[in-house]
Amino acid sequence: MVRLYRIEHGGMPLYAAERAGTWRLVDGDIFGKFREGPEIASEGLRVLAPVSPSKIVCIGLNYKDHAAEQKKPLPEEPVLFIKPSTSVIGPGEPIVVPGWAGRVDHEAELGVVIGRTAKHVRANRAYEHILGLISVNDVTARDLQRKDGQYTRAKGFDTFAPIGPCIAVGLDGHDLQVRGYVNGDLRQDSRTRELVFTIPDLLEYISSIMTLLPGDIISTGTPSGIGPIRPGDQVTIHVEGVGALTNPVVGDAQQSDQQQ
Repeated sequence: MVRLYRIEHGGMPLYAAERAGTWRLVDGDIFGKFREGPEIASEGLRVLAPVSPSKIVCIGLNYKDHAAEQKKPLPEEPVLFIKPSTSVIGPGEPIVVPGWAGRVDHEAELGVVIGRTAKHVRANRAYEHILGLISVNDVTARDLQRKDGQYTRAKGFDTFAPIGPCIAVGLDGHDLQVRGYVNGDLRQDSRTRELVFTIPDLLEYISSIMTLLPGDIISTGTPSGIGPIRPGDQVTIHVEGVGALTNPVVGDAQQSDQQQ
């Protein structure tokens, strides 16, 4: 297995491949042919969002315990919604909570990064179109979700899709631990074997509806334990084999002050 990080190196965004603690610059296209080049030091590197997806296709109620937590029946087919590309941030970047939006929650999820254009892909060929796996925080304005009765506004704010820290290539997503922490306290803890719809099932279903492009992400759903986050908190999403994605939480006024 190799982990692909998008980093700032020499003032430019580049990819680096990490194996067993050794980092090497990537030469070529991660969605095509690439090779591992010269070794680099990992200290002091700024890690960026690993991809810039055209869309993140998210799955609602895809863990049995989360459906029970939301007091909803298990879906008969995947529940889809899309987070916009403008909601994406990388490791260490702040999640900006609008003060007027009410309760805002963390949602720890395993993400699947598309490596090859997928349209009408059968489940048994799904992994031919997958580059690797990633950690996702599906940040949600819960009060707005309940008010609207649908997901677009509640999940589409800028900064509401932290992704990273890397793309784990060659990692089997069937049975991975997914955890969510707030200020170091464990809030969510499950395994992807508890998914209602598996990764191949999801890719087949979604690609029958829309074309998935290289760099797009399928976010496979969140387990139980979702809860509110507030300015001053620090949220970590950890997917086994992928690593920890950590982001601070700030208020919209704090973000304005940082930008001045």
